[in-house]
Amino acid sequence: MEINKDTYYLVLAKVLPEVFLKTLKAKEILRKGEATTIQEAVEIVGMSRSAYYKYKDAIMPFNEISKGKIITIALLLEHTPGVLSKILNQIAEVKGSILTMNQNIPLHGMANVTISFETKDMLVEIEGLIQLLEDLEGVKEINIVGKE
Repeated sequence: MEINKDTYYLVLAKVLPEVFLKTLKAKEILRKGEATTIQEAVEIVGMSRSAYYKYKDAIMPFNEISKGKIITIALLLEHTPGVLSKILNQIAEVKGSILTMNQNIPLHGMANVTISFETKDMLVEIEGLIQLLEDLEGVKEINIVGKE
């Protein structure tokens, strides 16, 4: 298999080399205003400026990649009145823009639903929205199945 060097991969943080984690931390420090210059940020995390510049555009948290994108989630819901409505309202409350929705006929009191929505104007990160949805009564399972 030939690896395309311009392809993004989702990688578990605990297996990343330390330089990538330090780069992410330095970017976070700058974003939060805890340092005003790159030099200050890299000194705080203990890395060189050259390493920071080498990797800063190549690594970012999932939420940054998903900003302004289309996310598709698959949900398993109890077949009770109002559950789907609460989900759609929650997505709307955080300014997610629903593009498509498909609900299968409920079987054994459970329904499969797939929702695609745009994230560019969302007030929360995708992980925050997933948590809000998981906390709703009647939501049994949520999985991110696609990102464009």
